[in-house]
Amino acid sequence: MGGAGKQKLLAALPSVDEILKGTHGSKWLSRTPRRIVVQAVREGIEDLRREALAGHITAFSGDDLIREISGKIETLSSFSLVPVINATGVVIHTNLGRASLSESVLKNVVAVSRGYSTLEYDLRSGSRGQRHSHTQRLLREITGAEDAFIVNNNAAAVLLCLNTMARGKEVIVSRGELVEIGGSFRVPDVMTASSAVLREVGTTNKTHLHDYSGAINENTGLLLKVHQSNYKIIGFTADVGIGDLVSMGRDRGIPVMFDLGSGCLLDLKPYGIHGEPTVQEIISAGVDIVTFSGDKLLGGPQGGIIAGRKKYIEPIRKNPLARALRVDKMTIAAFEATLGEYLDPDSAVKEIMVLRMLFQSPDEIKKRAGKIAAGIRGRAGIGKTEVVRDTSRAGGGSLPEAGFPTFAVAIKPSSLSLNDLEARLRRGSPPVISRIRDDSLLLDARTIQPGEISTVIKAVIAALSDR
Repeated sequence: MGGAGKQKLLAALPSVDEILKGTHGSKWLSRTPRRIVVQAVREGIEDLRREALAGHITAFSGDDLIREISGKIETLSSFSLVPVINATGVVIHTNLGRASLSESVLKNVVAVSRGYSTLEYDLRSGSRGQRHSHTQRLLREITGAEDAFIVNNNAAAVLLCLNTMARGKEVIVSRGELVEIGGSFRVPDVMTASSAVLREVGTTNKTHLHDYSGAINENTGLLLKVHQSNYKIIGFTADVGIGDLVSMGRDRGIPVMFDLGSGCLLDLKPYGIHGEPTVQEIISAGVDIVTFSGDKLLGGPQGGIIAGRKKYIEPIRKNPLARALRVDKMTIAAFEATLGEYLDPDSAVKEIMVLRMLFQSPDEIKKRAGKIAAGIRGRAGIGKTEVVRDTSRAGGGSLPEAGFPTFAVAIKPSSLSLNDLEARLRRGSPPVISRIRDDSLLLDARTIQPGEISTVIKAVIAALSDR
C-alpha cells in the first residue's frame, strides 16, 4: 500500500471517544470499569494503526475492531491466576501450584477467612495470643520435636535459621549438598543473604566425617546437612549420615541443622518408596533444627516448617526477620487442618491430596483414562485415541528416582499438529495442561480428578473443532 493509501486508512480509524460514545461503548461501560474499557479501546485502535503502518492491512472492518476490543476487555477483566486441570501426571507440579488441598482443608480456610478469627487472640484469657500456637501442638505431636513453627516457605526457614544461629560465623556443609532448586534458589546464595559464612568440605561425590572435623574452628557456628531431594549422585560416592554428624556436633558443642526440604511425615516404605527420610526419623536422630516444606510431600499449603530443640527455636522465633517471614491466617488454617489428618496415618493417605494421588491404585487411574478415551474416541479431528501405560513423577523436587506406573490417554490428531492441540487445550477455559511424548499428546489420568473427566472431554472436543 502506498503512502496515500496508508494515510487514508489511518484517517478512517475511529477515535477512542467515538467508540466510547457508541452503542458498544455504552454497553461495555455499563458493566466494566471505565479504566479497563478505555485501555482496551486504545489498544485495539493502536493495533490497527501498527498493522496499517506496516502495510499488513489495506482495510479494516468495524465489526472486527469491536470483536478485538471485546476480547481485550475480557482479558483485562479476568484474573490471571486461574484454576487449571493438571493432565501432566506430575503430582507436586511447582508451576501449577504444587500441592492440591482437600475439601476439608479448604472448608477450614474459608471458615477462618470469611470473618474474624482467633489468629492472635487467646479465648481463655481474653488477651493477645500467638499465631504460632495453632500449629505448634500438632507439629510437636507429629514430629516429636520439642518446638516448631511455620514461616512462608522453606527457603525462608533456612535463611531465618542461618541468620539466627550462625550470623557472622562459618557453616560447614558438604560440597555434594550445595544444591540449586527451582527458581535458581541456591544454598550458597541463601547462606550469603543470611550473613553466615559458607565453609565447603569434601568433594562433589565424596565427603567423610574427618572432612567436617578438620574444618571445625573457633568460628564454626553450625554443621549443616542438606537433603538431596531433587537429585541423586550415584556411583563412587560417600556421605556422612546424620547420626554421625549429630554425634560430632555434641562432642564439639556445635549445633546441627538438617534442611530436609521435601517434608515427608509418613514412612513411605510400605508404598515401595525407600530412602526418603521422614521428619520424625531426623528428629529422633538428635538434630537440633530441621527445616522442610509444607507444600511438597507433606501435602499442605506453601510454608516452611522449623522444628527441633526449644533452646534454638526460641531465638529463631524472636529474630526480627521472623515477623517479615510469618504466615497469614489462611495458611495457618490450611496447615492446622492438613496436620490434623496426620494424627491418623491411614486417614492421611486417603485424605491428603498429594498422598492420595501418589499412591492411588493403577486400576483407578486406568478407569479414569478409559472414560476420557471413550468420550473423545471417534470425534472429528482425532486420528487415533488409546489408553497407554506410562510413568508419573512426584515433582516439586521430591522423590527424583521414583516412577509411579500410570495410564494416560494418547491422542493423535488428524486435523492439526500436536503443538497446536496442546496450545488450544492450554488456552481453553478451563485450561488443560498436557504433555507431548513422541507422536502423541498425553493426558495422564493420575492427576485428573473424577469430577474433571467430563470437562477434559469437552475441552478436547472444543480444541479439535476450534478453527
